[in-house]
Parts: sequence; C-alpha cells; structure tokens
Amino acid sequence: MVDIEIAKKINEAGGRLYLVGGAVRDEILRKKISDEDYSVVGLSEEEFIKIFPNAIARGKNFKVFDIDKREFALARKEKKTGLGHKEFEIICDKNISIQEDLERRDITINAIAKDVLTGETIDPYNGMKDLKNGIIRATSSKFKEDPLRVYRVARFAAVYGFTVDDKTIKMMNSLKEELPLLSKERVFIEFKKALDAEVPSIFFEVLKKAKVLDVHFKEIYDLIGAKQPIKYHPEGDSYNHTLIALDNSAKLTKSTEIRFCTLVHDLGKGRTPEEMYPHHYGHEERGIEPLKFLSKRIGIPTKWIKSAKTAILEHMKGGNFYIMTPAKKVSFIERVDKSTLGLEGLQIVVYADKCRNLEDNIKNKKYDFAKIGRRMLEQINGENIKETYQIETGIELGRKLHEERVKWMKEEVKNNE
Repeated sequence: MVDIEIAKKINEAGGRLYLVGGAVRDEILRKKISDEDYSVVGLSEEEFIKIFPNAIARGKNFKVFDIDKREFALARKEKKTGLGHKEFEIICDKNISIQEDLERRDITINAIAKDVLTGETIDPYNGMKDLKNGIIRATSSKFKEDPLRVYRVARFAAVYGFTVDDKTIKMMNSLKEELPLLSKERVFIEFKKALDAEVPSIFFEVLKKAKVLDVHFKEIYDLIGAKQPIKYHPEGDSYNHTLIALDNSAKLTKSTEIRFCTLVHDLGKGRTPEEMYPHHYGHEERGIEPLKFLSKRIGIPTKWIKSAKTAILEHMKGGNFYIMTPAKKVSFIERVDKSTLGLEGLQIVVYADKCRNLEDNIKNKKYDFAKIGRRMLEQINGENIKETYQIETGIELGRKLHEERVKWMKEEVKNNE
C-alpha cells in the first residue's frame, strides 16, 4: 500500500486518494496484488504537480504519474468519439467524483475503490456482491464504447472461473463489428493471459456464447461440429476435445507456449471434408495452414509457431509411439528432440490429448516416449560413437549413431515386453 503520507498531502490540498481497480478486487479476493493504481479526486494536474514535483509523468491523452513505482491518475471521464479501442476524448476535471471515475471502468468487480486514509470501500455498482457470487457484469452501458472489453471479460472469466451475466454477453455481441479494428497486439495480450488461467477453456466458451469466437479465433470456431469417432472421443466434436485437452495441459504445465501448442494441435480437423466424418485422416498436414492464419491474425510469437508445428505434425505419432517399429521410434525421437517444442513439450501435448483420464495417461508407460528418448539420447551419443568406432564427424558418424540407437531401442522394447 502507498505511503499514507502521500494520501495526507493530497487531503491537505483539498483532494482525496483512492486505491482502485484490480488491486482492490484482488485484495477482496485475498489474492496477491501485483499492481497498485490510484485515483486522485479533487485536484487539478497543476495542483498535483505542485505537491509532487518529482512525480514522473507519462501519457499523451491524459497524464499518469509514477511515484515510488506506483501509478496515480487524476479522476476522469471518457467520451467515445469514433470506432475502435482508441477513439476517446478524455475529460479530466477536479470536480469529477470517484463514483463518476468508477463508472467508466469495464466491469463491476473492477469498479471498486478504497479510500486510502479511512479504508472505506466505495462500491457504487455492487462489485463486491458480484465478486462473492462469481459473476462478471458490465458496469454500465458505457461498456459498449470499447471493443477490447469483449476479450477482457472472457479473460477475467477464465482467470477467476466466473460466469458472465446474460446482459453483458449481449453487449459483447453488439461489439462484434468493431472487434476487427483492434490491434493484434492487444488481442494477443488478452489471449495470452487467458491461456495462463487455471481453466483457459472458459475464455473460448464465453466468446462462443457471445457469438464472437469466429472473429479472431476462426480456426478454433471451425472445430465446432467436426465429428469424431465416439469410440475414441466420447467427449464430442473436435471443439470439445480441444478445450478438454487445453485444460489438461494447464494441469500439467505453466508454459503458455505448450498450452498454445495443445490448443492448436488438432486445427486440421476443422478442415476435414464432412463426407470423411467421423474420421480425420491427414488432419496433421491440414493443420499447418490454419495455424498460419491464426498466428498472423493475433500476432503469435515465432517460437510458439515453430513449436506448434511440431505439436500438429507429431502428436499422432507420439500417441502411437508404443506400436512403432524400433527404427521409427528412433527417428521420431531424434526429430522431435531437435525441434523447438522438444520431447518433454510434445509429451505434455500427447498426455493432454488423451482426454479420458489424464492421471491414467501419465501412468501409462506406452505413452512415455520422452523418458525413453531422453535415456537413449544420453546413453547413445556422438561422443561415445566416435570413441567406440573411431569415427570422426560426417555422414558415417550420423549413420552409425542412428544404427546404434536402433539396437538400443530394440533391446529396450525386448526388456519391456
């Protein structure tokens, strides 16, 4: 919490200091507070600078001041002047109340303030009640002024495991035509934060309910209705399968990159001709093009794209590793080990892909190609081949290395029969 002396100086000058937004929300939820934002009511910009001449000012449309690595903004109102996320007129006035300042905020759980001096909670939009009931609700009709709020709502729902009220869902849908105006950088930020959630599938389910999933995430939307063999996929279509796999990956890794790989591993099923249903032969190769389109649209990092290509092209082989010939097992391990995703990353995607029982999948040794591969690579490597067979670098070394690894794998299979 900010030094109380700052609040006292503001009070003595005729103003009032409030902790606002996410910090108040997370304090109520007893979560770790990462950022503290403060709203200053009752002072002009000139008066604030006079009190705190060393404050660092940032921003063009309106000033935000840094003091002791905390942000202070003067209470303000916003007026929409055009389409998109940036077309606003900012109105700063010392007569703007804290209630008016809170009204411009997107959802009620973010529209709560705390008086720094008294500790009093200001909650004009019943955000505390919504926090208690696990509901995401638009603060007011002003929600419809900013299309980025569509993705913020879906992200908050995923991060906190909350539901979105129906009125807010309708407001999200009303912003559909403006969503393409958002920069891919802003969309990616919300997407990435959603992937980091404990249950990231909620992000996509909220967008689907609001009927906006097909705007920036068309390749995920295209999985809806892509039928799968019930025998192997009782969870339903490729969309349901993908979301279950995504949530499985969230249980196994904190890596956002690997979670993304799991999300996109079956994109090719969205391109399967309906006459081929419920089978999806060749979906691995078909998955590369939709990955390219999705990545370009929302600005996926190059490293993620490289890893995702491996997940798309190799996940079926990983799932069938136990029935491969020793030679194919060795080639698969050598190939995946050199990839950006790596053996351990693909292993998580394969575990997550087997939707029926995640714990059983992990215990089932037939899927455990990463540990086997890692042992093989450590025990049969270039150095010991050079030493054993007196071979220098080159094609002959690579051939002999592969040959010895196949021998090793045959022995491994034999010992585990």
